[in-house]
Amino acid sequence: MGEPHRGAPMKLSQVFTYPNQLTLLRMLFLPFIVIKLVEGHYKSALILFVLAGLSDGLDGLLARLLKQQTLLGQYLDPIADKLLLSTVFLVLSILHKIPWKFTVLVFSRDAAILVVSAVLYAIAGLRDFRPSIFGKANTLSQIAAVFFVLLLQVEPSRWIEITRHTCLRAVFAFTIISWVHYTWIVGHRLRAIPHASPDVSHRSGAV
Repeated sequence: MGEPHRGAPMKLSQVFTYPNQLTLLRMLFLPFIVIKLVEGHYKSALILFVLAGLSDGLDGLLARLLKQQTLLGQYLDPIADKLLLSTVFLVLSILHKIPWKFTVLVFSRDAAILVVSAVLYAIAGLRDFRPSIFGKANTLSQIAAVFFVLLLQVEPSRWIEITRHTCLRAVFAFTIISWVHYTWIVGHRLRAIPHASPDVSHRSGAV
């Protein structure tokens, strides 16, 4: 969602910026996508998922164009992405459309990062772990995987099946790579704490 000024406080007024409103709107797509999946209406679920994906790109664009990059948006945008993707992965696994091993890996990685981030913030004041290139590639591969899983239900064909399989393999690979990279970044930042001033420990770093 863009990069706010470092050290900028989070204000309630940030909720009312257009990019953050669009991010919140993206969260509203989730229950309707789940409903359509459970009902077996995969075409409707696919359309809603594509709309949610478009809103994801649009909120970042608006943040840059309108210069409304906020600290809230920095946290809210990845939360909305993870909430949408993790839930859809779970539902599709329950419906036997995605093998459980992929969903378990996705949930395990996200849960581990969430817990570690909370602990590091509590004990060392570390925060602002922005997604790395590997994290972004992981998110993109998950979006592509869900898209082709749903498209296969709407339009069964050999090339869609192959693409679906390739995207799921990419999810598996990038989930592990981004998890390892996150672990390396955390270790690097923790080692830097004894040699840094208190202000340095609160500086942002890419993950």
